[in-house]
Amino acid sequence: MPTGKVKFYDEDKGFGFIASDEGSEVFLHASALPAGTTSVKPGSRVEFSIVDGKKGAQAMALRILEAPISLAQRSRKPADEMSIIVEDLIRLLDGIGGGLKRGKHPEPAQGTKIANLLRKLADELDA
Repeated sequence: MPTGKVKFYDEDKGFGFIASDEGSEVFLHASALPAGTTSVKPGSRVEFSIVDGKKGAQAMALRILEAPISLAQRSRKPADEMSIIVEDLIRLLDGIGGGLKRGKHPEPAQGTKIANLLRKLADELDA
């Protein structure tokens, strides 16, 4: 049976699409969902059979193999660890701020590292 990941699914409209592991896109109708299931989350690994519908490949007999990890299940760093990270970033940003006041931008490599650190901090705080 083919496998893939759910690209999106609209519960209100009753359909979505699967990105199959073979590279094709497969239509997913609510009638193909397992009994008792009304929706499937994007990113869920699924197994399904395919039939040729009026508008192309359509999934039938969908089986959910693995649901994506929800944000609530992600582990968070302890608050004392986060405070150290935030304090270090503040010091780093203060240094950059002083340079910017003097009209000097950080080097591209340093700017990329700082941007990555800020993104990771934002993800951790959002968890």
